[in-house]
Amino acid sequence: MKKIVSTLFVLFFIAISSCKKLEVSPSDAMSTTSLVTTTDGLTNALNGAYALFKDHILFNGVTDQNNMYLRQFYQLTDFASDDIVCGQVTTDPLYYSFSLDHSPSQSNTRYYWYVSYKIINGVNTVIDAVEKSGKTDATTNQLLGECYFLRAFCHFNLVRLFGKPYTVDPNSPGVILRTNLTDPSKKARSTVKEVYDAVIADSEKAADLMTLSRGVQYASKEAAWSLLARVNLYKEDNAKAIEYAGKVISSGKFTLATKATYPALFANATTGSETIFCIAFTDVDDYGKFGSIASMIYSDGNSGWGEEYASSSLRSVMSAHPEDVRWSYIVPLKDAAGVVQKKNGIEVYYISKFSFQNSRPNLSSPIMFRIAEMYLIRAEAEAKTGAAAAALDDVDMIRKNRGLEGSLYNKVVPAGSTVLDVVLTEKRVEMAFEGHRIYDVFRNKRTLNKAYWGYHLTGLKETDIDLSKTPAGYPNLTVPYTSPRIIYYLPIDEVLSNPLATQNP
Repeated sequence: MKKIVSTLFVLFFIAISSCKKLEVSPSDAMSTTSLVTTTDGLTNALNGAYALFKDHILFNGVTDQNNMYLRQFYQLTDFASDDIVCGQVTTDPLYYSFSLDHSPSQSNTRYYWYVSYKIINGVNTVIDAVEKSGKTDATTNQLLGECYFLRAFCHFNLVRLFGKPYTVDPNSPGVILRTNLTDPSKKARSTVKEVYDAVIADSEKAADLMTLSRGVQYASKEAAWSLLARVNLYKEDNAKAIEYAGKVISSGKFTLATKATYPALFANATTGSETIFCIAFTDVDDYGKFGSIASMIYSDGNSGWGEEYASSSLRSVMSAHPEDVRWSYIVPLKDAAGVVQKKNGIEVYYISKFSFQNSRPNLSSPIMFRIAEMYLIRAEAEAKTGAAAAALDDVDMIRKNRGLEGSLYNKVVPAGSTVLDVVLTEKRVEMAFEGHRIYDVFRNKRTLNKAYWGYHLTGLKETDIDLSKTPAGYPNLTVPYTSPRIIYYLPIDEVLSNPLATQNP
């Protein structure tokens, strides 16, 4: 991969520019020192890093409206899970997530890698300049802490996509750590453990530095605690996961949405009671049919492709409770007689978690951390440390706010299930389509079961499938955590230009 060079001028230019597509190139027009001499300069520079999560930018000289960090993140994660079904064969590289037929040259992983390190290198530039300046006032420390948080957040998302789960092999290759501006352009991959250690160190430093609140569209102390809760859960440091999730819960700043307010939570993310940190989109960020996060999973008939749907697997899990308000984000396409329509033999159930901000069908401000996840993180860690009653209490906190007041566990595990089963099932329903499912399955050393009809079944037609038979004879129906395809190949650009970056098998 070409060496990615970012300067504060580039970030500043992105932040203030109204252009949605631009060729990002380095500039010496303004020094980093001059930009951090004022709070406004530092703030604008940092805002440029936030903008890279949602902006469409040119990559390798090619204009592609699919190029957006968040769009690729959700497709690379959720489309590989059993929560979303592939509605048709497509030349879009998103298809590789459904089929697990990955390639080092696929454009979505190449772009995701590129923009992730652009964000990392950008905040590294800010960190370097601020720390050299010696400024230590509360506002500067807050912005510095946000930089550390964003660096940790990006490294963690990278290692989840390109490195094995920590619980499977912490000493296997992770990703390339970029924590200072003096790193050589050619650098070996750090181990998964080394990446986790760096993420935790950055997150802890971020939490210590951040004492101010700039709104949920920016990082905060609670956002850093949330990331620490998630990372420690993934490495099965359950005591730390409980500690940090508990800090967020006990902060009193966030409350679970109720049965009445939950259906509007995601359309109003910046003001929602659950939101800890989100990426704020505005009306001018509405990419509509061609490049929004929602465009592949929702359509109102005029906007959005609507080619992928909520899977029958997920709907089967939810079917016992039609009163569950979480059904509000699964929208069936019905004909005049009220019958759910099919496309290519697949029932069309659109997904609207990324829709209806300001009543726009393909606009939302995606939530990166919310309080419901903290209850579920704590519940999983409690289940794994033998605190069954506490774990079920946390699950019940979710359920009684989702219309399931009559279906609480009340400290009783259903026959045939474990406490961990209860927690993971609840998390599947609660956090569906938010980028968690594949990680929850594989880090717990479980098998992903995709034994339902969809175009993830490479080379097969609906009439070829008899799901009453063992799925072992069909490709891509089940995915064990030991499969090399639970992670992606490193982009070909990186491997060719950097011989120290070994490829995934």
